[in-house]
Amino acid sequence: MSIDVYWRIGMEGDHASLRTPRRYNRGHAGGYRPGNIAPAIRHGALDDYRYIDHMAAVARASESAGFVGGLLPSFPITDDPWAVASALAAETSTYRFMVAFQPGFLHPVQAARMSASLQRATGGRLVYNVITGGGGPAQLWWGDKVAHDDRYARTSEFLDVLRGVWDGKPFDHDGRFFRTEAAALPPLLAGQPFPEVYFSGSSSAAVKAAGRHADYYLSWLEPFADLRAKFDRVREHADRAPKFAVRIDVLARHTEEAAWAEIEQGWAFVDRDAANRAAQGDSVGAARIQGWVPETITGYRDLEVQPNVWCGFSLIRGGPAFGLVGSYEQVAERLDQLLDLGVDAFILAGNPHLEEAYRVGEEVLPLLRSTTHQGVRT
Repeated sequence: MSIDVYWRIGMEGDHASLRTPRRYNRGHAGGYRPGNIAPAIRHGALDDYRYIDHMAAVARASESAGFVGGLLPSFPITDDPWAVASALAAETSTYRFMVAFQPGFLHPVQAARMSASLQRATGGRLVYNVITGGGGPAQLWWGDKVAHDDRYARTSEFLDVLRGVWDGKPFDHDGRFFRTEAAALPPLLAGQPFPEVYFSGSSSAAVKAAGRHADYYLSWLEPFADLRAKFDRVREHADRAPKFAVRIDVLARHTEEAAWAEIEQGWAFVDRDAANRAAQGDSVGAARIQGWVPETITGYRDLEVQPNVWCGFSLIRGGPAFGLVGSYEQVAERLDQLLDLGVDAFILAGNPHLEEAYRVGEEVLPLLRSTTHQGVRT
């Protein structure tokens, strides 16, 4: 069996641990604040360590620790992932860059040219993380008022056009969102390997679009039975069955007690009102999370929905709610169970991104029965 394991590169700043008040645990790329290890304030003054240098260190660390590549997330507060991928490519050898982007903010012909240029420059190391957007204030930041299902229709049309111009032959398209006349990549760019497509979204519109375009259907971690049901739904609606990938935060230590002790220290700073506050926007995936959070939370272990599967990460730091907490052996066992469920790839993450890349790569990945220490590809 061959699987790919990616590591998340924190585009939004990096924090020392989960054991710090959440108000300090939201780094902004380019924004210096207390508690950040990068970018950071040193002795009351801005340090001269560029954040791109930190991201390069994370990329090199995760490549050496056995990860096949890194996810470059995209938020209004971050550097642009396309530019960062270009900068970091020279810092690594075989490392792939999974660029997250929303198709609504690029013309597909320009996206094709950017992608083919990056493929040519890196020897084919670009991977797409196609995100259609969760609505709410974050979507309006981009000036995007397109309704939920229409956004997925736009994404699907975008990918149709992008593929249409990829081989260099003149391509005409007169659609709802995009129009081209004899558009094509220039000869020097045509023929590059088309990037693998990781496609996210939990709604019916998302599943339908994923069935047409995804090489990998990407989901946040959920309780395993729910994740299996979601995968079955994707298979039912797929023109071609995609592979499956799961994005997972990991807190692994030598013992289960040590791992939960880290959670306990972070939990001390949780805003209890936020624990029951609904997410903004129209993301179906985010709304699903609310269904697994208990109505009454008396302590952090109330959020352990099954052994080692904890849905409280988003209360300690921004991002997905679910992750794995436990000993190295327990976390590896849960990952193996996900492989048995049908998962073909993982995107793992941990704070701080640099140190945890080494920890997870050296202590957890070798324990997976389907991988070796070196390659996560067997």
